[in-house]
Amino acid sequence: MMKNILFVTSEAVPFVHTGGLGEVATALPKALNARKQKDIDCRVILPLYGTIAENYREQMELVGTGSVRLGWREQYLGVLTMELEGVTYYFIDNEYYFKRDRLYGFYDDCERYVYFSKAVFEALNIIDFVPDIIHANDWQCAMVPVYQFAVYRRTFTKTIFTIHNIQYQGQYGKDVLGDIIDLPEEEYHLVEYDDDVNLMKGAIECADIVSTVSPTYARELSDPAVAFGMDPIIRKNEYKLRGILNGIDNDSYNPTRDKAIASTYSFRRPAGKKECRRALQEELRLPVRDDVPVMAMITRMVEAKGMDLVTGSIDRILDEDKVQFVLLGTGDGEYEAFFRGLQQRHPDRCCCMIEFDPAKSRRVYAGADLFLMPSRIEACGLAQMISCRYGTVPIVRQTGGLADSIQDCRLGKGNGFVFSEYTPEGLEAAVNAAADLFADREDWDKLVLYDMKLNFGWKIASQDYVDMYENLTKGE
Repeated sequence: MMKNILFVTSEAVPFVHTGGLGEVATALPKALNARKQKDIDCRVILPLYGTIAENYREQMELVGTGSVRLGWREQYLGVLTMELEGVTYYFIDNEYYFKRDRLYGFYDDCERYVYFSKAVFEALNIIDFVPDIIHANDWQCAMVPVYQFAVYRRTFTKTIFTIHNIQYQGQYGKDVLGDIIDLPEEEYHLVEYDDDVNLMKGAIECADIVSTVSPTYARELSDPAVAFGMDPIIRKNEYKLRGILNGIDNDSYNPTRDKAIASTYSFRRPAGKKECRRALQEELRLPVRDDVPVMAMITRMVEAKGMDLVTGSIDRILDEDKVQFVLLGTGDGEYEAFFRGLQQRHPDRCCCMIEFDPAKSRRVYAGADLFLMPSRIEACGLAQMISCRYGTVPIVRQTGGLADSIQDCRLGKGNGFVFSEYTPEGLEAAVNAAADLFADREDWDKLVLYDMKLNFGWKIASQDYVDMYENLTKGE
């Protein structure tokens, strides 16, 4: 029988996104709906942010209007819809909450996303869609399982809550309980934790299944060093925890027809990869050299991404002339300042772009030889999969989804370089090993072609989600 899935998310490509969640929220529903069996109808619901481009707004149709009760407030609700690439999208319209210049980081984020969670249920009274499963994602949607469990109690509707990043949990003071959260008083305990309100805790307690985005990360969440204080709740609900490795959109990330890169290429016609490399060096005003690899990072510059390892080792690596280094990203001010200084210290070996430009990121993926991801914590990671797709060999630390997707080529059949100890020395050893292999062009070219042939696409990854949905609706 057809299973109806409502995928609840705070962001989705190409409308609005800040990271991996936005890509998953588009690629997974598209893959589910494209199945030959036609046994899944997955639709997506998200806020109608003010930053959504006009060309998409012009394609939207108004389904209906209503209201959402939030504490003492009665707030407007509009529901719009459009279809894109085989997926029906619904947009929750409320300009007071969502007509802003960015997605997150406002004083009233708790109220905004509690409103959104409640609006999901009120929207179901407007749209012609009855979900068997409501699949909510991250803290912004965490109240969806809570409201289903404690307030709406929709018959035959199950809930899944997926943790993409447990660091951000939706933690607020208890004053929001009566003023915003609007649960029955006897249910306050669902979201109370450590003498505060914690929305993610409520979702973990109330959802029928709690999933996360790689098997290793699911195991790591019981570790206090990874769980950011949520490990007791994870252990309590371990019986409902699942770990499914994300995929990437092979249609979007495709070097055979990527218009953003200097030359298209494939594992059958790899010559364009070298053209992309030369074009990147010229664009970034680096010497056009073939004797050292170009090592790239595209990242948020925060501690969890291993930036302390990079800052503790990259000067020595560049002093030894082992690589050219390219960085693209933004983040904490101390790291941004360090990498500006790094470029000044090594102008002929380093280019650090403190920005994020999607088209430029494609050129970096295509033009680099190595892709560095030394994360302390990495729930899944998509960049290491994208880099393989573009023939750029990953160097990763063995954690989370990096451990599940990259195997060390020094141990036999592998697709990258892996180090386990979280130290600058561990990172340096992996970079040195990669630079040494780069010097052996025959073996290096074999590794590049091997990586390009790997399939991290959602067509394969989505089957695990199908199995999870089927088991949940069967009560298994």
